[in-house]
Amino acid sequence: MKLDLLAIAAHPDDVELTCGGTLLKAADQGYKTGILDLTAGEMGTRGTPETRLKEAARAARILRVTHRENLRLPDAHLEINEAYKLAVAGRIRALRPRTVILPYWEGRHPDHYTAARLGYEGCFLAGLKQLPIEGEAFRPFKILYSTVYYRDVRPTFVVDISRYFDRRYRAILAYHSQFQPKGKTKKSKVDIPLDRLHRDVNLIARYYGQMAGVEYAEPFLAKEVMQVEDVMTLQVRSV
Repeated sequence: MKLDLLAIAAHPDDVELTCGGTLLKAADQGYKTGILDLTAGEMGTRGTPETRLKEAARAARILRVTHRENLRLPDAHLEINEAYKLAVAGRIRALRPRTVILPYWEGRHPDHYTAARLGYEGCFLAGLKQLPIEGEAFRPFKILYSTVYYRDVRPTFVVDISRYFDRRYRAILAYHSQFQPKGKTKKSKVDIPLDRLHRDVNLIARYYGQMAGVEYAEPFLAKEVMQVEDVMTLQVRSV
């Protein structure tokens, strides 16, 4: 399989919350998209791994991704080790994406920023011919970082998802165990950001949309300088 765009995230529902609209837009543009979830979210307060995997499959259909899989690495115990890096590198070789979206390398949840480093090192190692794993050496051309979970950083660019916001929201709500739990009568003593994310999905997308003069947008950061061929085609008004 050869994907155009692959989003790698720590848990099921992370991609939907951070770059689901961008995946939808890419699919509409004719690109082959994919999602690689590193864990099944088994340490989450709500739902079971089996439930979350079924929800992820339902969300993938809404997002129109070509391929989705889960590495089943241990939730809340992601770490930078040889086995995990090789596992990611193996999937990079198999899926051969041109562009990869990773979580931002800082954040509240250790799994998120660890996933960023595992994703980057996996992408790099996949290009080493002598790496002791199956598949032909391959390295993605571009790595982007989604900054939704870490809003203290100014994105390099945003993607206008105004036409795709409603479908993206449906994909998020496919995770009933996380966003529409049944029988929850008493407030948890543990802070659960998912409660706020459910409420704030609209506000966050509007915030980034306002940066570019559109209704809804998703933010990304690139470590490299961005090259422009034609300055006359640059979007977003300055004055």
